[in-house]
Amino acid sequence: MVAAAGDSDGSRSDLASKLGVEPGMIVQELGWGSDVDDDVRSAIEERCGEDLLDEDAQEVVDVVLLWWRDDDGDLVDALMDARSPLADNGAVWVLTPKTGYDGHVEPSDIAEAAPTAGLSQTSNVNISDGWVGTRLVAPKSGGKNRR
Repeated sequence: MVAAAGDSDGSRSDLASKLGVEPGMIVQELGWGSDVDDDVRSAIEERCGEDLLDEDAQEVVDVVLLWWRDDDGDLVDALMDARSPLADNGAVWVLTPKTGYDGHVEPSDIAEAAPTAGLSQTSNVNISDGWVGTRLVAPKSGGKNRR
């Protein structure tokens, strides 16, 4: 493992930008647990310049981080809840344990739940040693009726 030594600050900033987090953005965190990756949370807070909002927040948000594990319940319901405070151009990141880790979620489960919740899957990223992220957005409307 040669790359790990010099990566600390640079990779943290890269991680937050990989998730589309920019300075000044409002980020809400859902599904926090003792198993989440605190380095990911810190990188996002540093990048946006604000604390992460919890599930009780009432603000419109740019990004929702949804930490999700296999036994957390109904993913469609959780995605509907995550979508409600989202700005029109916002994104929901479903953060799940990687294959081989407790709570691993099959990618097909996310792919099936997203459209039911009115979201489209756009990308996947490795966010840490134990977590992977799936980006979901509301589909863009194709414009007014074209006749």
